[in-house]
Amino acid sequence: MLKRIVQVAFLFIGGTLGFILLPPLFDVIHLSSNSWINNPYVTVSLGAVLLFILSFVLADPFIRFMKFFEERLLKAPVGDLLFGTIGLIIGLTLAFLVGVALDGLHLAVISDIAPILLSIVLGYVFFQVGFKKRDELMSVFTSRSNKKKEADVGAESFNEVGYKLLDTSVIIDGRIADISKTGFIEGILVVPQFVLTELQHIADSSDTLKRTRGRRGLDILKVLQDASNSNVLITEIDFEDVPEVDLKLVRLAKKMGAQILTNDFNLNKVCELHKVSVLNINDLANAVKPVVIPGEEMNVVVIKDGKEHNQGVAYLDDGTMIVVEEGKSYIGQAIVVIVTSVLQTSAGRMIFAKPKNHK
Repeated sequence: MLKRIVQVAFLFIGGTLGFILLPPLFDVIHLSSNSWINNPYVTVSLGAVLLFILSFVLADPFIRFMKFFEERLLKAPVGDLLFGTIGLIIGLTLAFLVGVALDGLHLAVISDIAPILLSIVLGYVFFQVGFKKRDELMSVFTSRSNKKKEADVGAESFNEVGYKLLDTSVIIDGRIADISKTGFIEGILVVPQFVLTELQHIADSSDTLKRTRGRRGLDILKVLQDASNSNVLITEIDFEDVPEVDLKLVRLAKKMGAQILTNDFNLNKVCELHKVSVLNINDLANAVKPVVIPGEEMNVVVIKDGKEHNQGVAYLDDGTMIVVEEGKSYIGQAIVVIVTSVLQTSAGRMIFAKPKNHK
């Protein structure tokens, strides 16, 4: 159906171009003296037929271009489109005014060509300025109201709504659903479409483990959406010029004034470098774990070898690793160990200990 509409449009455009362009062409090739071929009905018909024949070749590429352009517009944020359109209108208006001024100079070639070139160049330039400088333009218009608000209520962060961006790792991890149920997380949980796309790719992976993790992540999102005390927002904002999901998250956090919820140690470091607020689930988990101090005794079961010579490894119920020096000979046994030191980072907590009765 769309192809037929495009072909009909080509038919009318061809008739119009034939009416405008064919008479001068006939003059050049000395056919204008022929009254029959110079008839307006003939030129319209010839132009319409010629472009209609070309439409069988050009219609499909034209439709693909239309759909591509439509997809790009649908993905673009409404604010970017609005400011881009305003910039385009300003550029075309400026081109029109300059064209009127040039027309008054009565320069035949310049007066005919300059308005077209100015409309293309200024329209494109001002559209790009409005599209890419949306945030700066908005800050100019809202600076006075923001200053007045700060005078009334004090300087507040942009993140008044309390946006929390979820990355792929924290969704797959699943603990965010349990934490959200407790009510400790305030604000709106935001899931960018590019994170959802990455999650879907993982769920469609040929690797069984990845596929299971991806599907678990999708299930966790469904749980969050269905929970009565959580507010989940899926945003279409994307950054086509940035291929990495982590950097897209950082840019989106800056744009929205949001915090990033993650348990990815590397993303945590990237956020710190970019001065973006980050909430690490592992830091929260470490904070609520029982405090262990050097010299404390613990009952553990050594289950495997450690990385270093003669080491054994045990685990607490919460998953904390305990490295037992001289513990290799106790593998498979329940023993009492004495804590020697504790190493705690955003990547997790590790306890070093030694057997109490080891000689």
